[in-house]
Amino acid sequence: MDKIIYYTDELNDEFSDAKITPRVIDGSYVYVYKSLWKKFTHFFWLRIVAHPIAFCYLKFKYHHKFINKKVIKPYKRDAYFLYGNHTHNLCDAFIPPKISGWTDAHVIVNPENVSIKGMGNVVLSLGAIPLPADRDAMKNFIACIETRVKERKVIAIYPEAHIWPYYTKIRPFKDMSFRYPIEYNKPVFSFTNVYLKRKHGKTPTIHTYIDGPFFPDLSISKPEARKKLRDMVYNQMVERSKENTVEVIKYMKKEESND
Repeated sequence: MDKIIYYTDELNDEFSDAKITPRVIDGSYVYVYKSLWKKFTHFFWLRIVAHPIAFCYLKFKYHHKFINKKVIKPYKRDAYFLYGNHTHNLCDAFIPPKISGWTDAHVIVNPENVSIKGMGNVVLSLGAIPLPADRDAMKNFIACIETRVKERKVIAIYPEAHIWPYYTKIRPFKDMSFRYPIEYNKPVFSFTNVYLKRKHGKTPTIHTYIDGPFFPDLSISKPEARKKLRDMVYNQMVERSKENTVEVIKYMKKEESND
């Protein structure tokens, strides 16, 4: 470890290297396409291009391995929600589809992810769901989530919202994104990416621990259910984060760095 990043706010600080001007996701944005051409481009970019690239990148660069993936198997024919820690720009795009397999995984993303010059439409074809910017877009966003649930697809969410590359702890996150599994009464799984030191080389190995299912408690109020579900996922991810054995980047709070 030879790099230090200083932060001030665990909830809002962003450390992605990409500097992108986000497009505005307003009421005119189309979340769900039904044309045969769009279905073809989705299949092409996801199955023919992205999946092989993801396999090679994860396997050969990071010696990636899933731990406890068997817990997903009983729910593979139904919709479910995935929540993971946000610590790598490419791997965080590749891992949810590898978890879901032949079931499409739609990742909720910030607008920057669909604003990359020359790649925005490709990201959309892969199944990204960008966060809305206004009330009209929010209606379409919610309708998209509902459509994907009815189609028995997988919805992946990074509740930490901002990328902290190679971070080895779990940042506190809000419970608002847990309203979706409560609304549709669907199971939740956590996936926690941890970094392991290799005997040779500086590039760490990545293991992804999958845990669950966690079910919404429909016997209590929705705010209470959101908090309960969020806490179950957060606590499990914190426990799995203890498996990290290498700190590629050290994160220090600014006030702690002062002499």
